[in-house]
Amino acid sequence: MEKERYIFRAEDDTDFMPIIPMNEQDGDQDNDLVIPNDLPILPLRNTVLFPGVVLPITVGRDKSIKAVSDVYKADKLIGVIAQKDASIEEPDPKDLCRIGTVAKIVKLIKMPDGGTTIIIQGKKRFEWLEMTSDDPYFKASIQLFTEADAPDTDDFKAYVSTIKDLASQIIHLSPNLPTEASIILKNIENPAFLINFVSSNLNSDLQEKQSLLEINDINDRAIRLVHILQRELQFAELKDKVTNKTRTELDKQQKDYFLQQQLKSIKEELGGESNDREIAEMKKKAESKKWPDTSKNAFKTGIQKLERMHVSTPDYSVVYNHLDLMLDLPWDEYTADNYDLKNAQKILDIDHYGMAKIKSRILEYLAVLKLKGDMKSPILCFLGPPGIGKTSLGKSIAHAIGRKYARLSFGGLHDESEIRGHRKTYIGAMPGRILQNIRKVKSSNPVMILDEIDKIGSDHRGDPSSALLEVLDPEQNHTFYDNYLELEYDLSKVLFIATANNLQNIQPALRDRLEIIDLSGYAVEEKMEIAKRHLIPKQKEAHGLGKINFKINDKVLEKVVEHYTRESGVRELDRQLASIMRYQAKEMATKNKVKLQLTAPDIEKILGHPRYSNEIYKTANMPGVVVGLAWTYVGGDILFIETSLSEGKGVELKLTGNLGNVMKESATTALSYIQANAKKLGIDPELFKTKNIHVHVPEGAVPKDGPSAGITMLTSLTSAFTGRKVKPFLAMTGEITLRGQVLPVGGIKEKVLAAKRAGLKEIVLCYLNQKDVDEIDKGFIKGMHFQYVKTMQQVIDYALV
Repeated sequence: MEKERYIFRAEDDTDFMPIIPMNEQDGDQDNDLVIPNDLPILPLRNTVLFPGVVLPITVGRDKSIKAVSDVYKADKLIGVIAQKDASIEEPDPKDLCRIGTVAKIVKLIKMPDGGTTIIIQGKKRFEWLEMTSDDPYFKASIQLFTEADAPDTDDFKAYVSTIKDLASQIIHLSPNLPTEASIILKNIENPAFLINFVSSNLNSDLQEKQSLLEINDINDRAIRLVHILQRELQFAELKDKVTNKTRTELDKQQKDYFLQQQLKSIKEELGGESNDREIAEMKKKAESKKWPDTSKNAFKTGIQKLERMHVSTPDYSVVYNHLDLMLDLPWDEYTADNYDLKNAQKILDIDHYGMAKIKSRILEYLAVLKLKGDMKSPILCFLGPPGIGKTSLGKSIAHAIGRKYARLSFGGLHDESEIRGHRKTYIGAMPGRILQNIRKVKSSNPVMILDEIDKIGSDHRGDPSSALLEVLDPEQNHTFYDNYLELEYDLSKVLFIATANNLQNIQPALRDRLEIIDLSGYAVEEKMEIAKRHLIPKQKEAHGLGKINFKINDKVLEKVVEHYTRESGVRELDRQLASIMRYQAKEMATKNKVKLQLTAPDIEKILGHPRYSNEIYKTANMPGVVVGLAWTYVGGDILFIETSLSEGKGVELKLTGNLGNVMKESATTALSYIQANAKKLGIDPELFKTKNIHVHVPEGAVPKDGPSAGITMLTSLTSAFTGRKVKPFLAMTGEITLRGQVLPVGGIKEKVLAAKRAGLKEIVLCYLNQKDVDEIDKGFIKGMHFQYVKTMQQVIDYALV
């Protein structure tokens, strides 16, 4: 009904102007109206005229113009009939409905364009009997219908009231219908006119309106109209629901658009559109950028794409962030290396005590760079126990050679995208950590620490250690491909330094790409020197004691190292020194003074009773008990091996202490050797038939494995069978064979330093391990004796009293 409310239409068009109710009492005057039996006929398309209703019509067909002109000059009465098919331009009588309405032409208006507009009012319903003429226009003989009075019943009154309510609701739900229409409805008192008025304004097709016109009984017409209005109301409610939902969405879009336009205007007032300025700044940066042609072309393509986009589109930020990364990366920007080898040596010595092998390797690298000017960086891996300064050494190396420093922690990393980056189309996508760090340090040749490379995990999201194969291969990393950047980046000038505690946990292919440099634990002397140079000044400063001059002498410091720590590194020592500093800070805060020279009793008062003691190695001197040396990923350690004989059938060798298969096999090998050489060792062969053997390695909760306890097992079993004690303060390590040979083992420096920390004086080793002992600083093993052996007989002869 929307168009019906606003538009004049030709009588042969589809819609028409709003219905204009005249005086509803005109129906009473129509009884005196003289209507001839022969009437001119005006065919209408898609329009049904009801009695009492006023309708404006624009007449377009020549026949129709002639008819209305003649009628308007005479009695102004004309028969209005609807066409069955609106598409017929020149209808025949068979194309017209049988029942129509006699209309009175109220007004005829000649339009400037030559058209004619008439305002007609319906008077009475009729049925045409036959067409008497079709030239110059239709004329037909008609028969009028007699309209019965409206029944005075409650049912009819209820129908009339329902019609008013339904029509009012439809008007309320239709935003394009004027609210005055509901006021007009309420003021209509004539039921017949009300029914005709509402019927004429229905948003229904011509057939439905025509069927209403053809119903003679006004009560039946009211019932039929109620059914149609109920259907129209349901449709109006649904339409209103959809419209409101759409309007809400449109209102938000319009609001956003309006705010965007306001923002745009404000930005223009402030000096141009922001994204235009951003793009201009990007182009300016790109002009001074040194980068490969492929990167330059990729940037140009991206910037052209960005210029075609609106800021509010989702892809704008994706493209912008990608271009921003390209601009931030230091493509061909390198820091100048400091080739002063003496200065580099000095810096390394100041920052870290000891570590001669690593310092020598870095100086060799610098020397080659100085002579050649360019070389692919080596991929170093510092392997050693925790707390010895592997990570901090990387920072010191960067300082020594004048490069930027970056650190990546790989502990617990299990997503391959952390290395290679995510595809930039994903929400929250970022480049990989390697490019992120290079972007942060603004240099393409930093020292990059890959910390805890042996702690990398893997799951369904990929294997990061496999992604590192490309990064850490000097033959490949000059074309490293990051998924976010989508371009190749040269990493060949980056000095990668990995750190690890356990080499076995590193993937073999990755391990093959690393230049392994073993870092052993610190000796007591080294720890004391590190404490004096670095740890004590650091802790004094951290606890607000920097300006207070109190001392911890060497003897006291040695007591802290030997009796309160047992580690390869210095982290626990650092914590113990922090405890001492907290005590001193408390003394200063409460008494306003501190003791200037700390003594051994002071240390026991602060730290408690000593946690570790060497007395255990004196009291444990009994047959069958031997001290062995072990290597763990946290450094060297000492362990006891105990053998006990009991009466039995002599067939059982019981092994306890959470031992691995290799260690169990060492015990079996040792026993087989003793059985084969019993007489030579002074053992009665009959004992093997009557004694059960139990070998135990204390600290049963700790898993133990490896071949290095072979000679210790052999010595323990021989001591138990012969009843001869082992020399006090003696330890040993070495693998054995059934032929009686002693083979070399690894981790010698860690094991020797562990023995030194434990207060042991003598160590039995394979003669092939002498080269490992020679690498240890003589000052660290002062007072220790090393017995090098080739056979197991030599071990027995030396170890047993």
